[in-house]
Amino acid sequence: MKLPFKLRPYQQEAVDATLKHFRKSDAAAVIVLPTGAGKSLVIAELARLARRKILVLTHVKELVEQNHAKYQSYGLTGGIFSAGLKRKESQHQVTFASVQSVSANLDQFRHEYSLIIIDECHRVSGEESSQYQRIIELLRQQNASLKVLGLTATPYRLGMGWIYRYHYRGFVRSEQDKPFLHCIYELPLNYMISKGYLTRPELVDAAIAQYDFSALSQNRFGEYAEKEVNQLLGKHRRVTRSIIEQVMDIAAERKAVMIFAATVDHAKEITGYLPVQQTALITGATDLNERDSLIQRFKQRQLKYLVNVSVLTTGFDAPHVDFIAILRPTQSVSLYQQIVGRGLRLDEGKKDCLVIDYAGNSVNLYHPEVGEKKPNSDSEPVQVFCPGCGFANIFWGKADSDGHVIEHYGRRCQGLLEPAEEEDTTEQSNRPEQCDYRFRFKECPHCGAENDIAARNCQQCKKAIIDPDDQLRDALKLKDAMVIRCAGITLNPHDSKLRVIYHGEDGEELSESFDFGKPAQRKVFNKLFGRRLADSQAPGEFNSLEEVLRVKALLPAPDFVIARKQKHYWQVQERIFDYQGSYRKAF
Repeated sequence: MKLPFKLRPYQQEAVDATLKHFRKSDAAAVIVLPTGAGKSLVIAELARLARRKILVLTHVKELVEQNHAKYQSYGLTGGIFSAGLKRKESQHQVTFASVQSVSANLDQFRHEYSLIIIDECHRVSGEESSQYQRIIELLRQQNASLKVLGLTATPYRLGMGWIYRYHYRGFVRSEQDKPFLHCIYELPLNYMISKGYLTRPELVDAAIAQYDFSALSQNRFGEYAEKEVNQLLGKHRRVTRSIIEQVMDIAAERKAVMIFAATVDHAKEITGYLPVQQTALITGATDLNERDSLIQRFKQRQLKYLVNVSVLTTGFDAPHVDFIAILRPTQSVSLYQQIVGRGLRLDEGKKDCLVIDYAGNSVNLYHPEVGEKKPNSDSEPVQVFCPGCGFANIFWGKADSDGHVIEHYGRRCQGLLEPAEEEDTTEQSNRPEQCDYRFRFKECPHCGAENDIAARNCQQCKKAIIDPDDQLRDALKLKDAMVIRCAGITLNPHDSKLRVIYHGEDGEELSESFDFGKPAQRKVFNKLFGRRLADSQAPGEFNSLEEVLRVKALLPAPDFVIARKQKHYWQVQERIFDYQGSYRKAF
């Protein structure tokens, strides 16, 4: 059979990676391809190769239609199940459907499917009651070996982080359960641009006043309350007018402009400053027929400006767009990349796509800063090598001017260990073994094993670990106990003894001594401080005071120190490192 399209090399690699993975595993998998990489072609090829029933899901009718069209171009017949497209066909071997329509008609999908393909799969949540999960669960009841494949340009969600656990290049994204287990193929945006598959984005700082959204509070998804945003923008109408005047001035040399507004009121204001005959406004409340008509007029170049509020970030394809103006705040790397992606498709005579961010979003388009929430505003991605396996981790942290890591917030090494040759490779591929080296840890008082700092039970002996909050709460109730929030330590050596002084944030002091002439005390010191040297990047075992003093600047300070009153002094009993609880603030 002569195929209508020749897959690009990376598209064929993605198909091959899928076939290879599902031949040996039923574990849910993700393919990561940038916006404009042609995911619909990969989907069409996988659907063509399938021999049993498959279901292709996505969340907007435009993508349902686009994926179906690519499949039909092979000369094959597939069904569409989408209320928005007024078609409900489920009898074909391959069905292209909207997740909303399938979820509302589950009784029509009680067949044995071999594969579910989910386009824009970063929308899949881990909630069992979600539409995607309900569909997957139903189809698994018909076929326990059901395969689930997701495709996305942005494999993460605010509030969740990465949507998968293990990456095929040998590292771990998360220790928590995720909707997908493996990322089996990934193509970076830089590759697509350098090879000429996508238009180069020209990222330009706003040349005039920007909005300052820094005072607004965010929810756990990094987004802002519409009422608060409207109140702020209402005070900056001159800023909005100035921005749009600049946009129009620059747009004189551009073909098509997409403007992303913060709220509906904001979008209406923006539209009021633009030429009526050349402008369209689309929001979630826009009538579907009117929306389709406006989009067609924009694509046919009858309109130059398209203003929208969070509705044209996926499933929208207008290759001639060469100017993106971002006037909305977001902490979502996924959303930011989707917005910029609207202008990266190739078009005749198009040299680049101008992207101006007027909202001050600090998002790195090429190296997304995702995974864990940013601990504080001056944190940056830093590379931390694992002393255990040598893996180069990327954690949030801080580095000096020479690039040396001053501190980092990583907990556990993200490296995946190679399975021994004699091990069962099929089982190993399902549950890879993560390096167990921990940069931050809570020691089990029963067996000494190192656990995650949030662990309630020891991973090794399974016994309960004392909660630091319980320790602090109990100590604060005692009249003969002192608890200090430690701001730092100083060392005073004398003969073979080392006195460690703990300085409290309110000026209090506690101290204890370690006699390095006694192996038992030396062992305790090494367990407390040597193992955690330089944020556990360079664990050491000290045999003399001289060795300790040479690296004293790298010794860690505990977050809290608990002492009990003896007759004439305070005796340190507990030192709590890497504390994450509610007592960070004043007692």
